[in-house]
Amino acid sequence: MRVGDQQRRTIWPAEDDRAVHIIDQTRLPHRFETLRLTTVADAAHAIRSMQVRGAPLIGATAAYGLALAAASDPREETLAAAAALLLATRPTAINLRWALDDMLAVLKQLPTDHRVETAWRRAAEIADADVAMNSSIGEHGLALIRAVQRGKPVGETVNILTHCNAGWLATVDWGTALAPVYKAHHAGIPVHVFADETRPRNQGASLTAWELGQEQVPHTVIVDNAGGHLMQRGRVDLCIVGTDRTTRTGDVANKIGTYLKALCARDCGVPFFVAAPSPSIDWSLADGIKEIPIEERGDAEVTSITGLTAEGQQETVRLTPSGSAAANPAFDVTPARLVTGLITERGISAASARGLARLFPERA
Repeated sequence: MRVGDQQRRTIWPAEDDRAVHIIDQTRLPHRFETLRLTTVADAAHAIRSMQVRGAPLIGATAAYGLALAAASDPREETLAAAAALLLATRPTAINLRWALDDMLAVLKQLPTDHRVETAWRRAAEIADADVAMNSSIGEHGLALIRAVQRGKPVGETVNILTHCNAGWLATVDWGTALAPVYKAHHAGIPVHVFADETRPRNQGASLTAWELGQEQVPHTVIVDNAGGHLMQRGRVDLCIVGTDRTTRTGDVANKIGTYLKALCARDCGVPFFVAAPSPSIDWSLADGIKEIPIEERGDAEVTSITGLTAEGQQETVRLTPSGSAAANPAFDVTPARLVTGLITERGISAASARGLARLFPERA
């Protein structure tokens, strides 16, 4: 997708095949900076610190992290230790484990002296597959947007609400929830996005707003608690969010606050869709509320906030009284009964075991 006048991905191998480059998302929206990762420890730090974030991008970064580990030492015990290091970084997104399992399954079959080249190639294949899946999700979601457009007066804007950032910054390219928006925008359909700020890390206010601006998609940043108000007044036609892990029965774990949006959408009769590439589906789980691990992050993300001063300096200030405790669950689970449908690379499915089995019979 676009950054200024250039087309970018969020992660790409260095020309010397000795490193990987990423966009440092902790610097956005005020500064665009890239980082060079040269070790598996660098990749683990990038995931843990959220220099890269979003379930699909975490998976791709983990794959490249294993390639970096193989380049240093391709023995099986070293790769296993590297995978354990990467797996421990963030617990909720299933793409992380999926990518590591895929890489290890391929590399373990090979003699040691063939593993390095194969690791780089397989990581690149995982990244390319992510781009293709997200583009396909965009096409299927575009059909939904076209259907909404047909029900409105000619030329009227389709208003879409999203939560957190499930755009191209959360993936290798295109995004999941925002891929349909970009496809619609490129097709000349008038679309407008309401982007929840997404406290406490403000991915909507910073990342979603930034990338929509780069693509010149009309958008408005709203506080997290404004979505229900807008839905009540008929100002939202469609909700599309991403997912970090979806059970085989259609329960969805996404950024904290997603469940509340789904409840509002159900009450107001607004369709609520989840863009779910197949690597984000955990076929081993049936009950999302009981079984999906929810990451608990540090309280400083709640008690403080970082922004740009009038002088152009990035500073962090405290929001809460020094004696107040803070809790910071990073995700919540939206039950399948509140999800209108799952937009996958193979089509749109009911949020149910039967619906997913229809699209992915080989997994069900």
